[in-house]
Amino acid sequence: MAIGIARRQFMSALGGAAFAWPLAARAQQPAKPVVGFINAGAADPNARNLAAFRKGLNETGYVEGQNVTVEYHWLEGQYDQIPALIADLVRRQVAVIATPASTPAALAAKTATATIPIVFGVPQDPVRLGLVVSLARPGGNATGVNYFAQEVAAKRLRLLHDLLPKAVRVAVLVNSANGLIAESTIRDMQEAGRTMGLQIQVLNASTIGEIDSAFATLALDRPDALFVAPDAFFLGHPKQFATLTTVNKIPAAYGSRAYVEVGGLMSYGTDLADMFRQVGVYTGRILKGEKPADLPVLQSTKFEFAINLQTARALGIEVPPGVLSIADEVIE
Repeated sequence: MAIGIARRQFMSALGGAAFAWPLAARAQQPAKPVVGFINAGAADPNARNLAAFRKGLNETGYVEGQNVTVEYHWLEGQYDQIPALIADLVRRQVAVIATPASTPAALAAKTATATIPIVFGVPQDPVRLGLVVSLARPGGNATGVNYFAQEVAAKRLRLLHDLLPKAVRVAVLVNSANGLIAESTIRDMQEAGRTMGLQIQVLNASTIGEIDSAFATLALDRPDALFVAPDAFFLGHPKQFATLTTVNKIPAAYGSRAYVEVGGLMSYGTDLADMFRQVGVYTGRILKGEKPADLPVLQSTKFEFAINLQTARALGIEVPPGVLSIADEVIE
């Protein structure tokens, strides 16, 4: 009897140890690194861009949910939330802060930490912004992509004028909550407008209601065309813009093909999905151990000129053959 009891106790102890080994092994596994992803727009209109970011991560061997955790923060134009959000990410010491298409978030992160790696996607010169020392050798904890949204603004205005050669009065819609983009857009448009002999009228909108109000003003003033600033909040509402421009018969030019896909007239700008993919690649490379200081800032080389012919017909616009011939995408 004593032998039987002893044997049962031994087997029980052995079973307990066997059960404990997997627990111990699991406890020793390192936690998945956390990437704090910040964009000032909305998730749904950025579905294509988000897929591209994940593709970039996958190219470096990272699969979300398996060996990396990505916390997505879609601000939907609420730029005032950025400081608190960045402070929380820094406090928790996330592995990387990724800010594609969000200059305010990139600048806030750079101000808040000199150690956590930052991968940005900004439309302006990152050296001039103070994010890096140089493009070839960033020299700090930040690197990423310059996607030239501001640099191509004048060309977009030129293409709009080529599409509407009789246009003289052009309204420019900006978001004052995104100060850097708003200021540079106004400056560039006024300068380019003088060169082309155009009259520039500036309107502001920082909320959905203010977008509606801006179009109410446009309906009264009747400008010849509308130029929409490359703002992440605006990009979160492409259908609203497409509907309002169609109802009010206002030809509009945008910085992203996402507007044209849902009924906007024309767009010219960087391939944003490719920029998001590049941010994903750099995020993965940093997770593998590379340092931002050693990763040169990339510059976008893919640009897209898209026209929606159905919208043009609805607005009574005959697209000149020369303009049509240089379009990268024509939506029938």
